[in-house]
Amino acid sequence: MYQQTLELSARPRGFHLITPEIARAIPEISTLQAGICQVFIQHTSASLTLNENADPTVRKDFETYFNKAVPENDPDFLHNDEGPDDMPAHLKAALLGSSVMIPIRNGRFALGTWQGVYLCEHRNHGGRRRIVITAWGA
Repeated sequence: MYQQTLELSARPRGFHLITPEIARAIPEISTLQAGICQVFIQHTSASLTLNENADPTVRKDFETYFNKAVPENDPDFLHNDEGPDDMPAHLKAALLGSSVMIPIRNGRFALGTWQGVYLCEHRNHGGRRRIVITAWGA
């Protein structure tokens, strides 16, 4: 079993591909013929998901969708201690989730041709984000 913590640089609000950063952070997967890699974000206002890794308009469309689904300045939200993007960020993170699982095959991530891991930054100024990467197998 291998585990690494990765601190991601601050990114603007939106959906960002981080697959190469994850792979660089845990080179030990090259020793595994078959296994699993869990990627977990230690924050409640950002999330992770797997999706399209080629066309950047997909990431823009994700942002558009989630901003429509969970708008800022909703008068029904009580939690706004850190601004109008505070509660919407928590809800978006809850909808998308805090971890993804990636199969490992022959020492590499066994992602589909068009798949990549997104950091989903839901805050206008979220700051640096910590990811815990755990891989196991044989």
